[in-house]
Amino acid sequence: MEFIKSAFFDFSRNKGRTFLTSLGILIGVMAVVLLTAFGLGLRAYIEQQFEDLGSNLVRVVPGNPLKGGSFSNPGSFITIEFDEKDVEKLKRIRQVKIVVPVYSKTINVVAGNNKESSTIYASTEGIFTTLNVKAQYGRLFSDQDVDKRSKVIVIGQTLAEDLFTSAKSAVGKSVKFEGQKYMVIGVANKKGGGGFGGPDFDSFTYMPYKTAFTFNTDKTFMVIILQTKTEGDIKSVIRQAEEQLLKRYDKEEFSIIQQEELLSAITSIFSIINTVLIAIAAISLIVGGIGIMNIMYVTVTERIKEIGIRRALGARKSDILIQFLVAAVILSLIGGIAGLAVSYIIVLFTQQYFPAYIDLNSVLLALGVSSAIGIIFGVFPAKKAADLSPIDAIRYE
Repeated sequence: MEFIKSAFFDFSRNKGRTFLTSLGILIGVMAVVLLTAFGLGLRAYIEQQFEDLGSNLVRVVPGNPLKGGSFSNPGSFITIEFDEKDVEKLKRIRQVKIVVPVYSKTINVVAGNNKESSTIYASTEGIFTTLNVKAQYGRLFSDQDVDKRSKVIVIGQTLAEDLFTSAKSAVGKSVKFEGQKYMVIGVANKKGGGGFGGPDFDSFTYMPYKTAFTFNTDKTFMVIILQTKTEGDIKSVIRQAEEQLLKRYDKEEFSIIQQEELLSAITSIFSIINTVLIAIAAISLIVGGIGIMNIMYVTVTERIKEIGIRRALGARKSDILIQFLVAAVILSLIGGIAGLAVSYIIVLFTQQYFPAYIDLNSVLLALGVSSAIGIIFGVFPAKKAADLSPIDAIRYE
């Protein structure tokens, strides 16, 4: 307790220096805790998005996107495009409830003087079921709209607001893209997204795939989504879908991906990215530790005569060592706790827009690391103080 009191008394005499020294640890701890919180929030968000879609979805895609292209796996470079023949073949599988072909393209949507970028999802009515999209205003297009090649679209809320001020007023209005006019018959419910490079569902444009043949002249699809009748049918559907597609394509030219595989691949990628970012942020903790070491060396120099008097009155080397080591640890903990408090305030504010959160591990990490920084970088100046000769220290001017 005497060492702790002594440390706080010394800090109170040099408030400015104490604050600036702790600031380095504060920034480092805050960076690490915030990146961890945002990483956890991102994982929770992705998992929630997949839960909303359901677990009985299977995606048929060209190549092998989960493994990526390499010279040892040249097949993964090959890209094919599916067509209506593939869709019809996959519809023959009894355990499949819905077959949803998707053509996607980035476009510029124009409404009056407003122009916004959007991503087209040209598909069947089933796209709304598989993506869990509902109409907030107006209606969704039907299979009749697909067969009639109706020039109708459903747009996301953000896109509707950007083009027409309010989402509700967008229904019944016309927009233009790819040289054609289309009527907005519905505005989709808000789904979010767009953060960390992810898709912004609220800026999507949904349209009948046959209507899109005006610019999708090859009449191809980039992905085919299959919804099985039950979760237990997934393995059987994958096997039968592979059998059907192997009649037209080589095995290396396409992949059939389960929802869980896709989720696992995405979360593992973000985990690696998050780990790298945290490692980069940890560099600032080292910088903060060096700051503490420098200040403790200055403190030792300022208190050399005091150290000599303490030694002359019977203080052991270990007492002096612990005295300065305790001061360094407390200085680090002050920065760590302050960094944790600032992080909590930022996360609390961010939770209105993004599901970031601080878990117990983050708290223990922040306090543990800040304590370790104090011990590691405080031991050198503390040892220097302990090794001083009492007679030389008293004589020091």
